[in-house]
Amino acid sequence: MSEMLQAVVNGASREELLNTELPASYRAAFLRKEEIGIFEGETDKDVRKSLHVGDMPMPELAPDEVVIAVMAAAINFNTVWSAIFEPFPTFTYLDQVARRNPAMAKHVLDQHQLGSDGSGVVVRVGAGVKRWKVGDEVVISPCYVDEEDHGSYDDGMMSETQLAWGFETNFGALGEFCLVKANQLVKKPAHLTWEEAAANTLCAATAYRMLVGKHGAQMKQGDVVLVWGGTGGLGSYATQLVRNGGGIPVAIVGSEDKAELVRKQGVEHVINRNELGLGPEGFKNRKAGRILGEAVRSLVGEDPQIVFEYLGAETFGSSVYVAKRGGKIVTCGSSTGYQHQFDNRFLWMRLKSIIGSHGFNYHEAVETNRLISLGMIHPTLSKVFPLDQAAEATRAVQTNQHIGKVSVLCAAPAEGLGVTDQALRDKIGEDKINLYRS
Repeated sequence: MSEMLQAVVNGASREELLNTELPASYRAAFLRKEEIGIFEGETDKDVRKSLHVGDMPMPELAPDEVVIAVMAAAINFNTVWSAIFEPFPTFTYLDQVARRNPAMAKHVLDQHQLGSDGSGVVVRVGAGVKRWKVGDEVVISPCYVDEEDHGSYDDGMMSETQLAWGFETNFGALGEFCLVKANQLVKKPAHLTWEEAAANTLCAATAYRMLVGKHGAQMKQGDVVLVWGGTGGLGSYATQLVRNGGGIPVAIVGSEDKAELVRKQGVEHVINRNELGLGPEGFKNRKAGRILGEAVRSLVGEDPQIVFEYLGAETFGSSVYVAKRGGKIVTCGSSTGYQHQFDNRFLWMRLKSIIGSHGFNYHEAVETNRLISLGMIHPTLSKVFPLDQAAEATRAVQTNQHIGKVSVLCAAPAEGLGVTDQALRDKIGEDKINLYRS
């Protein structure tokens, strides 16, 4: 452990951190450019073959940037896509970004440090950073926005230059240090550990934009919301947001264990997809939409006003079918495939809407973090891995051998550290905070 990391772990003061030198390099999880193409012809693209842990060079700090000592990070599906080099090798993104903005040339390396969720301590700030100071404890929003792009002033996600940090940029969360823009920082929830705080931002704020924010479905009280993957990274936060907002969540899960877990989370209406009798075709069965619709109506007496969709090719046809007349299908991804097929008659003749939603803007990240800091939204962390096992953590997400979120300890020497408001934690209760770890 470097002198700087040791100082952070020991709780050094701002002055001590400022007087401690950054190391020239640090340990991180990364891809190697030379390995693009290693999965050609393979059916099981095992991310453990492509994701490595080793030394990364400390990047140069720009005036609007901040160096974070990463205490913990989290695995998201974009890390899986990166590690299998699909839909494009992420080195392609790094090259494109540097061509558009020469100041980003430092991101073009033969190693790509991944990771779009993290928590940690600010250890250096650029000359132009005003709000944040060395020693601040933060979580990181992965929305990487150029403040000089006019589009970012209406909605950061509408900026043509918006990037996904740790996916389309280098120096992401999966390392002992990371590099971010100052406008990515959000205050860490004081009642959470480092690994709990690291697990929330990307999925929770994505679900917030999809369901609550003005750019998504704009859920209202009493709306029935069908949530695919109710115990998944996105679904586990979506069900909480629906309940908090007065909606009626109907969660789809893949086992009775997951059904019981989502019920413990307060969701009354749960559908076990394995009990629908869809056969080997699953939701590609031509009758799947009708069967699913009947299951939803048997629980709540009506069709869903909103379908929370991110699985893509396998489920999208059913999502379009089951939505209520005038309903909304809000989608943010396609983890089972990008090419969707659906019967368009059920969209146009029933006046339904498909809403594309990608990530979230800075305001939405802060609003989501506020709900987490108040104890209204809880982490759904289920597993924690050390940095040396970042590839195993990513493999768990790739093969769906997890529930909720998976975190990785980076600089934090052990789990359970980082809580600065024990009273709030006690008030909320360990049973709620650690529900997914039980």
